[in-house]
Amino acid sequence: MQMTERGRAMWRTCLASAFRTALACTIVGAATLYGPEWILRYVAFPAFSYVTIILIITDAALGDTLRGCWLALYATCQSVAPAIITLRLIEPARLTAGITALAAALAAFVVVIPNGSTHLVAKRIALGQIVLIYVIGYINGAETDPVMHPLRVAASTALGVIACVLALLVPLPRLATGEVKQSCKDIGQNVTTRVKLYMKAFCAEDAMTAMASVSQARELSRISSKLYQTIKRYQPSMKWERLPFKIWRWQNVNDNKGEKLQSMEIALRGMDMVLASKSPIPAGLLAGEVKDDLKNIQERVILSIKRVNNTPQPSVTPETDLQKTDECLQTLQEVPETSQDLPFYFFLFCLRLLETISMAKPEETKVKPEENKGSVKTKGRSWFSDWDSKKVMPAMKLSLSLGLAIFLGSLYSKPNGYWAGLPVAISFAAAREATFKVANVKAQGTVIGTVYGVMGCFVFQRFLTVRFLSLLPWFIFSSFLSKSRMYGQAGGISAAIGAVLILGRKNFGQPRDFAIDRIIETFIGLACSIMVELILQPTRAANVAKLELSRSFHALYGCASLFGAKSSKSEIMESQKKLRSHLNLLKKFTEEAQAEPSFWFTPFNASCYEKLFRSLSKLADLLQFSGYAIGFLEEQGRWKSPQCKEILSDIDNDLKSLTQSISLLAKSFEEITLLKSLDALEKALIKNGNTSWDIELGKTPNPSFSCPESEPGKILNTYLQHCRGVADGIFRVGQEGEEIEVDKSEVVLSLSALGFCVEKMGKETREIEEMVKEVVQSENPSSHVNLHEISCKIRSLYK
Repeated sequence: MQMTERGRAMWRTCLASAFRTALACTIVGAATLYGPEWILRYVAFPAFSYVTIILIITDAALGDTLRGCWLALYATCQSVAPAIITLRLIEPARLTAGITALAAALAAFVVVIPNGSTHLVAKRIALGQIVLIYVIGYINGAETDPVMHPLRVAASTALGVIACVLALLVPLPRLATGEVKQSCKDIGQNVTTRVKLYMKAFCAEDAMTAMASVSQARELSRISSKLYQTIKRYQPSMKWERLPFKIWRWQNVNDNKGEKLQSMEIALRGMDMVLASKSPIPAGLLAGEVKDDLKNIQERVILSIKRVNNTPQPSVTPETDLQKTDECLQTLQEVPETSQDLPFYFFLFCLRLLETISMAKPEETKVKPEENKGSVKTKGRSWFSDWDSKKVMPAMKLSLSLGLAIFLGSLYSKPNGYWAGLPVAISFAAAREATFKVANVKAQGTVIGTVYGVMGCFVFQRFLTVRFLSLLPWFIFSSFLSKSRMYGQAGGISAAIGAVLILGRKNFGQPRDFAIDRIIETFIGLACSIMVELILQPTRAANVAKLELSRSFHALYGCASLFGAKSSKSEIMESQKKLRSHLNLLKKFTEEAQAEPSFWFTPFNASCYEKLFRSLSKLADLLQFSGYAIGFLEEQGRWKSPQCKEILSDIDNDLKSLTQSISLLAKSFEEITLLKSLDALEKALIKNGNTSWDIELGKTPNPSFSCPESEPGKILNTYLQHCRGVADGIFRVGQEGEEIEVDKSEVVLSLSALGFCVEKMGKETREIEEMVKEVVQSENPSSHVNLHEISCKIRSLYK
């Protein structure tokens, strides 16, 4: 049933996008084919009007289109004004293929160089305008007016922008604010349904029912991730719809609501972690009235989620809810004696965490920015380094690719030379892309779109109006292509442009001849992009993924190290955020490396990297759970007994010992994964004169390289003994009449949750160690891999 609703939602989205795209293209077609003479005189390039529409209106809301108007104006100022000056200085009659390519390359470099300050759509429009201005000026030669020719390109762009605005207003405007509000509402319902499913699986008496509920919850989790992407997609566009003050206030509420709903995901992942372990819950823990009490907790959690989402709810006072939940938790008075009981307590902890997050104020869920303590000199140095590394290289690659494509395309066919440069211009991406995969889907999209256009011209060659109507089903198909994993946005946009450039124009020659020329020119442009990418940045995606894996271990090292120091809550949250960002990049580069051809290199071990990503993500979740549990303990740590503080210090030492082991292990893995090969390490040792390395260098407080399987179990048993000492100490202090303000059930719940995290972190650490060993072994198939030995050699090299 959920899949059907998801399919219906996708159909609605694709139909709406296709309808508005087709309507905008129809407006341009009607204006250029049936419009008055003055429009035809100024809008000389309707093909670029269609390109502008595809760049702006694809899956757009009204805010996107209003922003697109500003971006098109900004792009026109960047490209048209300098082009007028350049054409006046050079004179179009003196343009050659080489001079045209050089002028376009230099203009493109100037457009792309402000990498962070200019929106990607503005750069693509400006680059497309540059191609048309210079290449068509070269084609027409002396007949080109240095002033009116660039202005006609600007007018063609303006017609596409106007068509986008009109299409987004008919029949009703599609507001980004409404999209975000609806997504937040759907996420709220999604979260409540998943809580019910997880609770049903937790209380189920047979494994089949439990697994069925977990499977449904995981499918809902995948749906919710897409809803979060929708919120992230439309939030920047909401500020363009803020003219009425009420809409601006509505945006702020939606922003906070989306962030709070997303912060609840960590608790839901914890519930899934308990149920995924398939550890049977002891029957004694779910006996009697416990299941009824759990239902009361569930209702309270759902009620708090509905409050976040402003959903109508029964008139139940918060005080009554608090009493119900407190009665349920009062039975938790003893720390479990065995690890088999820990999943039960951890599940209750996740419910408690979910409720706490939902009731927290918005400012409590945000990390306060640190004060900028850097000097002006530091800022200047950072600016120059950013200029060198992040701005010059993308601009250099794009300008060389564009100049080479224009030059070779003009040599192949002077009248159609700009079709080699346009694909390079309108598909510019500032971030790194999977070069071969993106070029492949662009080529395929261009071919199938062009073929569809030729077929449409053949079938409806006498009916120009029907040719426009045939674009609607193709735009629907292109929308599905854009949302597919196989083609993505690059393939969908190429397919849409390929069809509309043939079906939306007339008097461009025979469709078959034009189709062949355009396909060849497109391949010339894509080949130039690939060649320049390989020459300037010959870095395989596999190597980038390997580097990002090492950075992820470094971030894990920093995150785990903070648990052994007296760090502030903001520092811990910032380190966890940094770890998450590196893991997201690791996932992205792993997918990119998987799509990249291996050629003569060692095949990329994608399955191992995916397992490492999952284990590192779980470890990051467990560290975050540990942080929440420690925070709850600090809130309850208002007792004054020295005996309690002494026992708590033992628990603190246990946690420090474990997290320090994880941090040291992460540091070793960071160094190991940076190695090019084991042979290179041996050569470096010989070069430095370290022919004999000291095994004692590896004997640091890092038990994971050589510890037996029972070592994490010993750590857990010691931890549980100390936890029971804390609980008993609190109970004795309360009986002796000393001053105490501690909720024992909360302390037991937090300590048990920490015990669950200790157990799972030991397990995930061993799995990560095995995966790292497999990665190193796959990169060095002829060598015997011993991680402890490799770590000792690295330390011997840098001692």
